[in-house]
Amino acid sequence: MMNQIKSPDEIIAIRESGHMLAAVLRYLEAKTVPGITTGELDRLAAAELKSLGGQPSFLGYEGFPAVICISVNEEVVHGIPGKRTLQIGDIVGLDFGVTFQGMITDGAITIPVGAVSSEASRLMRATREALDQGIAEVRAGARLGDIAHAIEMRLRADKLGVIEDLSGHGVGHEVHEDPLVLNYGPAGRGMRLKAGMTIAIEPMATLGTREIVQADDGWTIMTADGSLGSQHEHTVLVLPDGAEVLTV
Repeated sequence: MMNQIKSPDEIIAIRESGHMLAAVLRYLEAKTVPGITTGELDRLAAAELKSLGGQPSFLGYEGFPAVICISVNEEVVHGIPGKRTLQIGDIVGLDFGVTFQGMITDGAITIPVGAVSSEASRLMRATREALDQGIAEVRAGARLGDIAHAIEMRLRADKLGVIEDLSGHGVGHEVHEDPLVLNYGPAGRGMRLKAGMTIAIEPMATLGTREIVQADDGWTIMTADGSLGSQHEHTVLVLPDGAEVLTV
């Protein structure tokens, strides 16, 4: 199994990777307006990342055909950018991976297109806060279950569907590494975190059922009942007494 503890030089590189990722997502957030297509956002992401000196981690990963995953409304994750034109009231998930000097970070935001419904806003806010509460549990010696439980409790406080079939994960040398970082479950269980590990924490929730289905394109994951879905994600470095959020 690949070493989960990153070396000092690897941490320098993954930190820079995370800064690039965050910069591209901020750039795209300003460009996510009514009338733009998801394909154009993909092209903008590619150009902006190239200008920063990074490489896209998702392009070609297990055959994925784009630079960034863009998921709209009932699409939760892994949406393929294309001809879809964004409309006022849509919510859009931007899930991005960046490679720099061989080190990978993974991060995501879900954002509104213009004015959105109060329920959509509630979903996005709860998912974002669940991410924050999960990160607050990270430190050397904490258990994976502590993160999972904090995320689940925040999402259930808003009576959201907690997606159990998708999870966070280790990240760094590969897009997906051990361990799995679940978004539900009891505290005090699971492996203990060690300083130097890098993990991607990514709460995913819906306004309806937790059940998900895969689209005919073989990639896009959608809510089974057509309700809105939301994802927020950061890559974090485990420290002796807390976490450093790398994708900011």
